[in-house]
Amino acid sequence: MLRHPLRPVAAAAATLAALGGLTAMTTGPVSASPAPRPRHVLLLSVDGLHQSDLAWYVARHPHSALARLAGGGVEYTHARTTVPSDSFPGLVGQLTGGDPGVTGVYYDDTYSNALLPAGTTRCAGVEPGVEVDLTEDLDRNQNSIDAGQGLSGLPGSILKMTGDAARLINPAKLPVDPKTCKPVYPHSYLKVNTVFDVARKAGLRTAWSDKHVAYEILDGPSGDGIQDLFAPEINSQAIGYPTGQDWTKDNAATEQYDAYKVKAVLNEIDGRDHSGAHKTGVPAVFGMNFQSVSTAQKLPVSDGLTGGYTTAGVPGPLLAKNLAFVDQEVGAFLREIHKRGLDGSTTVILSSKHGQSPTDPKALTRIDDGPLLDGLNAAWKAAHPGAADLVAHAVDDDAMLLWLSDRSQAAAEFAKAYLLAQSGTGNGIDGAAKAFTASGLKTVYAGAEAARYFHVRPGDSRVPDLFGISRYGVVYTGGKGKIAEHGGAHADDLAVPLVIYGAATPHDVRVNASVRTTQIAPTILRLLGLNPRALDAVRIEHTHSLPTR
Repeated sequence: MLRHPLRPVAAAAATLAALGGLTAMTTGPVSASPAPRPRHVLLLSVDGLHQSDLAWYVARHPHSALARLAGGGVEYTHARTTVPSDSFPGLVGQLTGGDPGVTGVYYDDTYSNALLPAGTTRCAGVEPGVEVDLTEDLDRNQNSIDAGQGLSGLPGSILKMTGDAARLINPAKLPVDPKTCKPVYPHSYLKVNTVFDVARKAGLRTAWSDKHVAYEILDGPSGDGIQDLFAPEINSQAIGYPTGQDWTKDNAATEQYDAYKVKAVLNEIDGRDHSGAHKTGVPAVFGMNFQSVSTAQKLPVSDGLTGGYTTAGVPGPLLAKNLAFVDQEVGAFLREIHKRGLDGSTTVILSSKHGQSPTDPKALTRIDDGPLLDGLNAAWKAAHPGAADLVAHAVDDDAMLLWLSDRSQAAAEFAKAYLLAQSGTGNGIDGAAKAFTASGLKTVYAGAEAARYFHVRPGDSRVPDLFGISRYGVVYTGGKGKIAEHGGAHADDLAVPLVIYGAATPHDVRVNASVRTTQIAPTILRLLGLNPRALDAVRIEHTHSLPTR
């Protein structure tokens, strides 16, 4: 029900009320003049952030920048990200409008039964089937924050990193297309176009900042959707920290890393490229991801502060500190937008690629998945003498995705039955032994069931042959260094914030109806006056824009 939002146009009220479950927090006169068309959309992803985290912080800091966003725009209190809830399908969904079955992107480390192994130069007769790695492993130098560009004076000189991220990908590490016998870059692996593709075709400027050069996947099939992609490598050696520590292993390092991307976006708000060295004009579509909240949720302790949650849903001191850090940086964006006179032409969208699970520390059960997969392979070979390992590729964070060497339904059912029969001992939040059953799994989709779950045909070359949804609190890890993960289908994985604030957006509106982060993509195009149906995934999935006006 709509109760007099501050300044919506009449059409906005009708659209929002049609969704149901809507409340507003202030009253005021309805403006008779139409809202101006925004010319810029700034998209911010705070990886790991839940809607409950945002609500917790805003309640305690009502005058904060995050409170200004949530209270001054449209807040969607029941937004859900993609399944699997990983960074790549999550952000790809936000910028294409599609789910993994349509985009073809299931995880940052996945598998294709149609492509050939990296390094293949003579393709005739080569058996397809290869890992598709979209992580730091693609960098020319994964140990350097500049991904191998060779800059001097790092990390202080990192803003000089090229905006042409594809240059820093090592083609020898890419899977090979059997039809062309050439490497498949991430942007070519994506099955559908992106917001950046559409914006470029309309003559608009585009920019993005993220954590791996593999995020050139967002260029889309055109290969040139993003004009300025700033992608310092987060999993490189953190300069000034102990050898072997990347920027995620110490939360202060993650904040330092995020601050480089913040500076890049501030430069873009000022009408320059990410380095600040060249005048380019303010991008029509731009933004970044924050990583520091995610590491604060995962690390048991960092910088003398306890990570994660103290009790169910209550952020601990490290996470609270990082929420304040993100708030500070969001405030910097808002001040710069105002300083440059862009308030009336800029819309800010705040969301997250994924959540993190569990938010109840007592629920944590850490399980080493290595012995489970080794046991599955041994059982398969015992039942099938001479056979290869059944598991061709596995990704297990707080869900289980398996690609099998034998793609028959019988093999998938064998894997399902084996895993559901396994019990053992993991450990809990205090490190003490904690029993588990069914390999920590609640539900397992095998073979054709997995294909149906992701709305693709059985035998699809990219869909996992087995998708296991873990029991709440399960994190697959061999040690005690993690207290949370993502990738699964729990509410903690999926329930992310979604706020739209700024130009052409009504104030103080709360939408309680269920929405999805894939709706961000058509919304961005609509805000820019472009046709949402220019997006392939929007046409395929019939993805609707969010109600913002």
